[in-house]
Amino acid sequence: MRKIAVFTGSRAEYSLLHPLLTGLRENPRITLQLIVAAMHLSPEFGMTARQIEADGFVADARVEMLLSSDSPVGVAKSMGLGLIGLADALDRLRPDVLILLGDRFETLAAAQVALVMRIPIAHIHGGEVTQGAYDDAIRHAITKMASLHFVAASDYRRRVIQLGERPETVFDVGALGVESIRRAERHPVELLSRTFGFDFGRPYLLVTYHPVTAGDEDPVSSTDALLSALDGVPGYRLIFTYPNADNGGRAILERIQEYASNQVGRVLAVPSLGREFYPSVLAGAAAVVGNSSSAIIEAPALGIPAVDVGIRQKGRMAAASVIHCPPDATAISAALRRALSDDFANGLKQLHNPYGDGQTSARIIDILEGAGLSCEKPFHDLETGA
Repeated sequence: MRKIAVFTGSRAEYSLLHPLLTGLRENPRITLQLIVAAMHLSPEFGMTARQIEADGFVADARVEMLLSSDSPVGVAKSMGLGLIGLADALDRLRPDVLILLGDRFETLAAAQVALVMRIPIAHIHGGEVTQGAYDDAIRHAITKMASLHFVAASDYRRRVIQLGERPETVFDVGALGVESIRRAERHPVELLSRTFGFDFGRPYLLVTYHPVTAGDEDPVSSTDALLSALDGVPGYRLIFTYPNADNGGRAILERIQEYASNQVGRVLAVPSLGREFYPSVLAGAAAVVGNSSSAIIEAPALGIPAVDVGIRQKGRMAAASVIHCPPDATAISAALRRALSDDFANGLKQLHNPYGDGQTSARIIDILEGAGLSCEKPFHDLETGA
């Protein structure tokens, strides 16, 4: 039996990981160990650990690490708390490999602990570029700590190898988000409307806007520009999911909550739609707006137009369904008009999503079953091939 630990610290990450967690749990040759941390354990962000339990998973370790502060100092201290809690958790669980997805600060804390404790890391979504967030540097740092790499596209595989990782350890498996969104149950409009007390039968936009942590985009002014542009489409209702715990997130959240309170009936703001409801809400949206990776990876899998605002996702490959624009009210309004036009919708009928075919979890599990696991990592030099 191979003990495989999976770390999750946010709602979005867990939704992506769900098909992989299910496959690992059902595999008779694998013992799944689940580490639940950070935003999952925070009432402010929806206490999404309850959703994990409702899905039938057991948290083998819970790591409280999130301070009630989104300043740079507060985030850094949260990472410190994570290091302490994760050290105890991994010392107790002693997995054969630790699976980490993505690039958030709590994920970096998990990688650091595993590196020091000589627990091999399998990293998902390496090689990508997001110039508007310090997550970009975190992602590459985790790549250098990991022993196995599961990337979402061939260009990303090339980048990971460029970072000095041996080609035989880097696997192009596609994006878990494509699989997750395609496999998810779709709830009828009536159930969504009853659950949230909001009419999902009328046209709506799904909006998620996170702070930019590696650029000059002020969270307040950029959010105000977004809200001003949304005022320009009064025929559409708005469903907001809360920003994440990055620095500047609470300033955005305050603006969204005030906006929702002033437009009761047109605007719904929720901490999290969760894995249970997010796919259904996404599938019914006229468009996705904001700067979430979901607009880049999952929305195209359903043929949903997306307006990507600002530089947070700058550098990531995107399908033709994604319209990029600066965080300016006039530019966002123009992008919205284009995304909601019949001409744009007609052009998406043969849409190609660069993030794979939705068979990612089976490929990862197959590789994990047979892969050699070691923390020894000779640097792969591109010039010599050694």
